[in-house]
Amino acid sequence: MRILLVEDDETLRSGLASRLRAAGFAVEEAANGTDGLYMAKEFPLDAAVLDLGLPDMDGVDLIRSLRRDGGEVPLLVLTARDQWQAKVEGLEAGADDYLTKPFELEEMLARVRALLRRTDRIPQAAKHSEILNYGPLTLIPERFEAIWFDNTVKLTHLEFELLHCLLQRHGQTVSPSEILKEVWGYDPNDDIETIRVHVRHLRTKIEPDPRHPKYIKTVYGAGYCLELPGD
Repeated sequence: MRILLVEDDETLRSGLASRLRAAGFAVEEAANGTDGLYMAKEFPLDAAVLDLGLPDMDGVDLIRSLRRDGGEVPLLVLTARDQWQAKVEGLEAGADDYLTKPFELEEMLARVRALLRRTDRIPQAAKHSEILNYGPLTLIPERFEAIWFDNTVKLTHLEFELLHCLLQRHGQTVSPSEILKEVWGYDPNDDIETIRVHVRHLRTKIEPDPRHPKYIKTVYGAGYCLELPGD
């Protein structure tokens, strides 16, 4: 599998690239956003690891460009510890996950592998005898779609897995730690902004008024609950 690595810190980039190659990945390295965009167009990519603090362009703009040109290639963004707003903007622009510097190389590798496991397979819903429909909601794993009140809704891989996770427990509160482990594929830490952003994206697709959700409820201090009308 081929990974695009965009990082202007040469020492960090070299360390990340070496670890990824040692794990069996082909790595295309770029020190700035312009070169990163060029490589994304030249090479078929399976994932990208991007620093948000680039010298020639805003990292969020790079994410938007990659999403526009490369579709749903999994994106892991790297941010400085004090770049909270940048993290949120990166996720809103289409990043799948983020890591806060400093981090261990093995943690980065685990995140990349988790992203690839999720997007390089048929969704878990297609492999098991699990709930695929309830009331007005039917999930179509082969196309990452949902039938919602007789309307077809196209979902990203992440949105599909998130909705599937909630559907398995409809009417119950699902904790952030459960969601991170099942959807993102790694043990959680104490930062759940990733979940919040993707829940907001999902609400824009199925809620009549996303600002006042009636189906995907926030249970403050506990998690999220999918409440669906029965048949």
